[in-house]
Amino acid sequence: MHYKRNKYIATALLAALLFCVQPAQGQNKKQLEREKATIEREIARLTGDLEKARKSTKSSTRQIKLIKQRINERTRLINNINSQMGIINRQIVRTEDSLRVVRDEIEHMKAEYARVVQSLYGLSQNLNPEGLLYDNELYNKSYLKIKYFKEYSRYRRHQATIIRRREQQFSDLSLDLQRQRNEKSTLLAQERKQQEALAKEQKQQQRRLSDSQRQEQQLQQQINKKEQQKRRLQQQIQQLINEEVARSGKASGTATGGKSGSTKATDALSADFMANKGRMPWPVYYKSVAREFGIYTHPSGGQNRNYGIDLVCSPGAQVYSVCAGTVSRVFTTPNGTKGIIIVHGKYMSVYAGLGSVNVAQGTKVGARQLLGTVATSVNPDTKASEPTSEFSFQVWCGKDPLNPRHWLK
Repeated sequence: MHYKRNKYIATALLAALLFCVQPAQGQNKKQLEREKATIEREIARLTGDLEKARKSTKSSTRQIKLIKQRINERTRLINNINSQMGIINRQIVRTEDSLRVVRDEIEHMKAEYARVVQSLYGLSQNLNPEGLLYDNELYNKSYLKIKYFKEYSRYRRHQATIIRRREQQFSDLSLDLQRQRNEKSTLLAQERKQQEALAKEQKQQQRRLSDSQRQEQQLQQQINKKEQQKRRLQQQIQQLINEEVARSGKASGTATGGKSGSTKATDALSADFMANKGRMPWPVYYKSVAREFGIYTHPSGGQNRNYGIDLVCSPGAQVYSVCAGTVSRVFTTPNGTKGIIIVHGKYMSVYAGLGSVNVAQGTKVGARQLLGTVATSVNPDTKASEPTSEFSFQVWCGKDPLNPRHWLK
């Protein structure tokens, strides 16, 4: 009997040990639940930002970034749910083990209880109270039987109490197991929902990436076309400048016997232009500089040479001459806009990218005189939401292009 009681004590300790492990795991589960709530709030915030991005901009770059962030958070959430299910699965296994331990203990205790009851019944049948009245051997046997009867009765009552407690423990474990299975079922449903949302967002990301790649290809084509037009414009301007230099050389070569009136006028214009170096007004109000003078690398990766300075302007911005001179050329550029060349003695200023022109070839102009307005054409290099146009300003001395920044104030 003592051996069986020790066995029951051991099983009870095992069940208690299984219960003691749960608080540490429960604490870990609480941390996961807090992390899950944080991730869900972050997903909600990213969803709101994504909706704002869709309404406020045509560019898909920010949308792709937000979708990627939300996919990362969604993946974290799925991992969190899986971690919680892992804890619950371990809890279910421990609870099932505890249930088996308690169930076996109850069965053994009930079997022992039945044997005790049976023994007490047999003892009560063999007990002779009348033997206690005589001082003989029967008295001693009867006394011992009564004593054992009382001990067995007390032990029976104790066993009955323990059985009731174990049965209550078994009931509590059964309820806890059902709660854990319900919680697991809820988490499984959440995981399926998040997996579906993740798959949807991944498809959405792929669509956005495809759209973005198409937009980039279109933009690249626009940039390449623009660079081709830029090179043709440079070639056109250089050819016109060469023609002007050649014409000017022929004109000076015809003069005989000292300086002619035209040569003196040319020298005066050159001196006036040189005297204003570093103090000339900018020909147009601009927003930013698209390209500086000299060699530059364009977005497609190649290099090109800029003979002047290219300015990003508002369409229709007014363009003015930087110094007094004579309009020698009004020409059409490769992209369909207008250009003007003004001669200032041996110097020349070039204004390209005009939509309208207010002067004609041969017109004499003064400083700050209105020449025309900037054309309306969107510049693909810029990411502004408003339409912008480019205006190109150049300064030449004979056949040599000069940095316009050295001449403007």
